[in-house]
Amino acid sequence: MGVTRVFNPIMKSKGKRHRKSKVKAAPSNAPTDPSRVQRDPELAEAMRQARWLHEHGDEYRQMLLRNIKERLPQLNELLVGAEDHWGMEDGIYRFYHQSFKVYRLQALTEQICKSLQELLPDRPLNKWFSEIVAQGTGHQFEMEHNENWLRHTRSIVEASFHAHYFLKMVCKYGKELETSPNSLPSGWAAVLYLFDLR
Repeated sequence: MGVTRVFNPIMKSKGKRHRKSKVKAAPSNAPTDPSRVQRDPELAEAMRQARWLHEHGDEYRQMLLRNIKERLPQLNELLVGAEDHWGMEDGIYRFYHQSFKVYRLQALTEQICKSLQELLPDRPLNKWFSEIVAQGTGHQFEMEHNENWLRHTRSIVEASFHAHYFLKMVCKYGKELETSPNSLPSGWAAVLYLFDLR
């Protein structure tokens, strides 16, 4: 009995070979093109920051913790004031009550930010945090703000939440830590990000 051959279009025809593309991907460990670094200021700045962190990170993390411990009484006093009835508690209520008194939260936010910056005066605060604070401070109430309350006041509340969070973490880990650990609790890791030390 004869063998019946079935045409299969998927099978390769004899004698024909498919050429592989000669384009090679750059190896993942290829060095950064120096001209690209010069052209891209963001990349150059990121590399500069990474180099600085590698050289000075440990020293600054220990300095930060030491400075927190030295200022802990004042920081705790500020935290108590922030968590007092007339601090965050009243401020958030005023937001939902649609009262112009929510604008008072800005002074608390600015006071907290000033105290945080004093912990490492030569280190800029994290740019996202700084942007949130800039958007949530410096506002004056005007009657027409009532027409679009969220647009005018939500940034004030958001900035106060972020400032309060960092103050709380600074006070917590200023009490709990003796040295800046390698295995980082989340709150301490966030504080390090506040000063771009991570």
